[in-house]
Amino acid sequence: MSDLASLAEQLLSLHHGPRPLILPNAWDVASALAVQRAGAAAIATTSSGVAESLGYPDGEAIPPGEMFAAVARIAVAVSVPVTADVEAGYGLPYEALVSRLLRAGAVGLNLEDTDRSGDAPRLGDRDKAAERIGSIRRAADAAGVHVVINARVDSFLRGSGVPDERLEDALKRGIAYREAGADCVYPIWLTDADAIARLVRELAAPVNVLLRPGAPSVGDLEAMGVRRISVGAGLAHHTMARTEQVARQLIEGDGSAFLA
Repeated sequence: MSDLASLAEQLLSLHHGPRPLILPNAWDVASALAVQRAGAAAIATTSSGVAESLGYPDGEAIPPGEMFAAVARIAVAVSVPVTADVEAGYGLPYEALVSRLLRAGAVGLNLEDTDRSGDAPRLGDRDKAAERIGSIRRAADAAGVHVVINARVDSFLRGSGVPDERLEDALKRGIAYREAGADCVYPIWLTDADAIARLVRELAAPVNVLLRPGAPSVGDLEAMGVRRISVGAGLAHHTMARTEQVARQLIEGDGSAFLA
């Protein structure tokens, strides 16, 4: 457990370094090793990438045992801290969620505030989400590891109202989650530069931005004070698109990609 505690402190410190923590999310051992060779200081998993690689759709359709097994294979293979996307926690009790995370060798987690208990995913209750974060923090503290909690705020993904209303909701959620014990706030799907800058100013906590079409550049995000930049399933989707392209060329008789 002392090794995990050291990795957790290392991961936490990367959120407060001279440059943002850049996370090209991995989905299996091969992609994680490739990301590590590229120079990543930590490995983050993508839940959708892991699920799709194992034949499941995104959205907690994968059995948690399979998700944690995939995370464990990655954590054993790499030499840097691993943070796992565990979606909304798969309905696991908090102590069990933390225990399975640590047994897998991960020292950080993404936790979203989407509620999947009904027929369709919806934005969950803010107070319940904060309470869940607090429970996870206490369970991690009891285990002797400062698990780095990246609290995903889904106001821009599943919320309603005009952009300003969603921003106000995201701010309230981010503050509540930070006060409950989150180390980083992740307003997924937000691309507006002014809104990102306001979150950075007012949350008084590291902010994670998803790099996607319409988002500011890495350099601009760094200048705003964003401390963590990730790509979600973006790297996995780029890889699959390139695989399909090269395979199609080969099937059509062009094997040049393999002769270079």
